Amino acid sequence: MEYDKTSKESILKYALNLKGKTFGELDKFNRLKNKKNKGSLGHVIEESYFGYDINSDSNPDFSVAGIELKVTPFKINKNKTISAKERLVLNIIDYNEEYKHDFYDSSFWNKSKMMLLIFYEWKPEVKQEDYIIKDVILYEFSEDDLVTIKSDWEIIINKIKEGKAHEISESDTNYLSACTKGRDRHSVRTQPFSTQCAKQRAFSLKSGYMTQLLRKHFGQVKKNEVSLLEGTKKTINQVLLERFMPYYQKSIDEIAKLLNIDIYTKSGSLVKNHAQMLTSAILGLKGNDINNIEEFSKANIKFKTVRIEKDASIKQHMSFKNFKYAEIIKEEWEDSQLRNMFEEQKYLFVVFKFDSNNVLRLDKIKLWNMPLSILDTKLKEVWEETVRVIKEGIVITEKGNKKYDNLPGSTFNNICHVRPHAKDSQDTYPLPQGGEHIKKCFWLDRRYIKSIVE
Repeated sequence: MEYDKTSKESILKYALNLKGKTFGELDKFNRLKNKKNKGSLGHVIEESYFGYDINSDSNPDFSVAGIELKVTPFKINKNKTISAKERLVLNIIDYNEEYKHDFYDSSFWNKSKMMLLIFYEWKPEVKQEDYIIKDVILYEFSEDDLVTIKSDWEIIINKIKEGKAHEISESDTNYLSACTKGRDRHSVRTQPFSTQCAKQRAFSLKSGYMTQLLRKHFGQVKKNEVSLLEGTKKTINQVLLERFMPYYQKSIDEIAKLLNIDIYTKSGSLVKNHAQMLTSAILGLKGNDINNIEEFSKANIKFKTVRIEKDASIKQHMSFKNFKYAEIIKEEWEDSQLRNMFEEQKYLFVVFKFDSNNVLRLDKIKLWNMPLSILDTKLKEVWEETVRVIKEGIVITEKGNKKYDNLPGSTFNNICHVRPHAKDSQDTYPLPQGGEHIKKCFWLDRRYIKSIVE
């Protein structure tokens, strides 16, 4: 092979010759003919191009140079933007060993502190052998990212130390997560501080993190994108608290005056998006689009406002993306869209609360992710009942002038339910048995939301 495996400069120079080649051109050992070999694309690069044997060594692929090789796909969206197709899976977590180390002595850091990333474009209609390698970079974490990644690693390790490896979720962390890794739900490992086996997991970089990495590399960063963490050497949680705490218990009028923004219409009523305007201003955003925060994209954090009324109630349930009747019945719970969403996403709840004088004040913020103890019990129950009803056929009943169906409603389990999420009664999706039914989605129950923010 025409490279020096001890030199990172030589390895990168040799790897750059991969640009423009297909995996079929490189595949000397016909690995791509074995469709069951999920790691085949990476194996083609390892064996056929770099000329080393496939192994499960705990050291980086180029051990002397300290470089780990990773082959990862991206896709082009309809709006021409680029996105990572998936998370970047790193090394398996050995629960019985990883907790014994500090971060800079960990298996994660040993394997992944420097990575040779080989990007190829994924297209649904293209065969594996015809995927084209688009670019190659030698990647090291920035100082800003490393603060959050180190914190994420510690969160995962602390759960292991608490005997809660079986409760680890991808949404526990921001950039570095612990994704499930195995053939199925029966792929489990022992853990040191509990007799309960835990799902086998691997360190991974979230798909949002990888998308931001790709967009920066290919020059697709949003024009109005801002960073909350750049130069701070702090985590997302720390910076969010710093920004919001000075405004706790202040009225919305006081906050608007302090930040020099107008939250009223000409007729004197509050503008509809006043909560988002205030939140954006507190975070230092020039516009009102909170989705322009780089770290929120990397960490897959979604922003939601919560308003607590004078009687301490929350009036509205919280909606999510519509599901399609004909598609949800084809899913298995472990790989369902609903489970994946709550397993991977974290939510920033910005809570406003009316005081005894009916003045609306900023009460608190809360970064929240759904615990597995709810995800795989109560949420699963709603999903399973929804799938069962759709498969057996939705039954419509009439009470007075209103029509009702037998999908799980708001009294089902006080955690999650199904209800309409449509423009009007004519806004529908096809049913698997034929016919149409109004578009619906899963909603978090307002009582559950209240328990979260309290």
